[in-house]
Amino acid sequence: MWFREEEAIKLDGLSVAQMKELHEKAEKHAFQAEVNRMMKLIINSLYKNKEIFLRELISNASDALDKIRFLSVTDKEALAANPDMNIKIKADKENHVLHITDSGIGMSKDDLINNLGTIARSGTSEFLTKAGENDAQMQDLIGQFGVGFYSAFLVADKVIVTTKNNDDEQYIWESDAHSFSIVKDPRGSSLGRGTTVSLHLKQEAYDFLEPDTLKDLIKRYSQFITFNIFLWSSKTEMVEEPIEDEEEAAEAEKAEDEEDEDVSIEEEKEAKPKTKEVEKTTWDWDLMNGSKPIWTRKASEVSDEEYVEFYKQFTKDMEEPMGKIHFTAEGEVTFKSILFIPKKSTSDLLQNYGKKMEHIKLYVKRVFITSDFEQMMPKYLAFIKGMVDSDDLPLNVSRETLQQHKLLKVIKKKLTRKALDMIKKISDEEYEEFWKEYSTFIKLGVIEDASNRTRLSKLLRFITSSGEETPSSLQSYVERMKDKQEHIYFMAGSSKEEVASSPFVERLLKRGYEVLYLVDPVDEYCIQAMPEFDGKKFQNVAKEGLKLGDSEKSKERKEAMEKEYEPLLTWLKETALKEKIEKAVISERLSDSPCALVASQYGWSGNMERLVSSQAYAKKNDPTQNFYLNQKKTLEVNPRHPLVKELLRRVETDQDDLTTQDLAQVLFDTATLRSGYSLKDHVGFAARIEKMLKLSMNVSPDEKVEDWPEDLEDDEENEVKEGEEEEEEEEAEEEEVHEDHDEL
Repeated sequence: MWFREEEAIKLDGLSVAQMKELHEKAEKHAFQAEVNRMMKLIINSLYKNKEIFLRELISNASDALDKIRFLSVTDKEALAANPDMNIKIKADKENHVLHITDSGIGMSKDDLINNLGTIARSGTSEFLTKAGENDAQMQDLIGQFGVGFYSAFLVADKVIVTTKNNDDEQYIWESDAHSFSIVKDPRGSSLGRGTTVSLHLKQEAYDFLEPDTLKDLIKRYSQFITFNIFLWSSKTEMVEEPIEDEEEAAEAEKAEDEEDEDVSIEEEKEAKPKTKEVEKTTWDWDLMNGSKPIWTRKASEVSDEEYVEFYKQFTKDMEEPMGKIHFTAEGEVTFKSILFIPKKSTSDLLQNYGKKMEHIKLYVKRVFITSDFEQMMPKYLAFIKGMVDSDDLPLNVSRETLQQHKLLKVIKKKLTRKALDMIKKISDEEYEEFWKEYSTFIKLGVIEDASNRTRLSKLLRFITSSGEETPSSLQSYVERMKDKQEHIYFMAGSSKEEVASSPFVERLLKRGYEVLYLVDPVDEYCIQAMPEFDGKKFQNVAKEGLKLGDSEKSKERKEAMEKEYEPLLTWLKETALKEKIEKAVISERLSDSPCALVASQYGWSGNMERLVSSQAYAKKNDPTQNFYLNQKKTLEVNPRHPLVKELLRRVETDQDDLTTQDLAQVLFDTATLRSGYSLKDHVGFAARIEKMLKLSMNVSPDEKVEDWPEDLEDDEENEVKEGEEEEEEEEAEEEEVHEDHDEL
């Protein structure tokens, strides 16, 4: 059997007489007219990558095996000629020929003429028609267009097909892409049953004869084909062989005698045959697709250990996944999928955000098609790894581009929902680790994906003023809200310490309200993208709109304060800070600070201004950016603060006093800094602080700074030089006058 198999694989095993008979009896056929016109298109344009020829031929072989397996269900003798069900690939480097052999259904003479002589008339499609297209078992065949075979001409000048069908003799089909011939094989039924495709490779395609290249292509495109794929491979190992040559044996004995010269041996040892280590190369069929497609089984039938093993092999990750989901989607398009969450994020994942990430692999009937699909998963879920396998996904003839992008959108929608369900089911203990690794992606998802914003909002976690170190979910925050609290309060800044000490949270914390601390750069963008959560609107405590007292007594007290402080508020708005603030009002949010700058409801907070200004790719003098940066803010003053009380007294006494005006400027500057904004006039701020220090230390504001001695010496020298220069100029002028007088 082994000899016959080898003979079947090697076409050059024919004798001279058989080769002569082969060419004499061969029937010459011309391709149909449309075939000639399309052949150039197929070879030069249809397929982008030449390497996919192997994927197509293996897929055809798998189809052939599926067909004979289907027939064997009703016909027990269908497998009698060859019970093996596999695909074998062998490279003949000496003759530059690549052989792909399967033990499938094979082709009759008529099949060769009808199927290989006509493009786009697939044998698979013909077989489906005869067997009944509604038969679910037969829908598992890969080829549907009949042009995959011709991808062989991408790499081959000549293609020879040797095939044996149970109902016919063994035939040889040969073509150079221009015409083809068919002849009965003089070797008889050397295959038993099946097909061998022999590619006589072009010179630029010789790399496809290398074992490593073939292994890579098989594992990349066809590792999950149902049937075993074997590659004729060699391995080199060191073996012990007996020494037959007398001279070599004598030398070996001499070497042993020299080693044992100083050693006394009391007992005689049994004579052992002399051996030597030699390098030996052995050839055998090596299984290429040991990994089986576990997604074709029910999730309940797959163990956790199998999922972990599959994940590690599929992703080349050494660690176990944090989460997984295995499902079958049905509807407009049916597909099976397994998705994983890696335990650790890669360092470049955020840096390459928005770029193509080949983490989701698309298979059609277990044949790898591509991982280069931006539409398979939204950008913010780029960390998810997995695969999609569809039996009825419509592809074009090259299987490289989907014909209907609408179906891709359906797949993306279902994958996204399932991925979010998978994240939602992560345990609380593991979710802490997940949030450390992938929190930024979830927040970006809230910003970008309006359709899934509600689902994503339930995954958010933030540090709060509650004192807990573990970030809190929004749902937990809402459950802890005080009675009659209508808003979810949040404050954004660069660190927890900065936010906790902000003047904007002073009174809220004193009254027992919980505040979300947004300390990541993306946090404020994220919250702004959500109008509300669970019916509760968000309130930025650094902006207008914060109300803490709605009772009648609170309103009366506020009205009384506004009337009392009206002179100060008017003076600040119209005189002292006329060009710097929108208005001055009594504050409800301040407790310990004298004043604060508050942005309008649609303005930028101090944190947002800092983020926008620090962007590396920000456009200089951008009109929109300048509009927000130059917006005037509202100055809120704390009427219970002693500085504000003193300022009111001074305004009522003498509002034109320069010290009073300086005090108002300093209060404005400190409020700007406390509120997270940057100062525009740093030099003026420093000068006012120095003036205040002089007054507090009883130093006269007009007292000047002493000069350095060296500077004084330099000044004296400069004065002497200037005096000498002036004398020289005067003398020169006198000489000119005398000269003019003499001329007259």
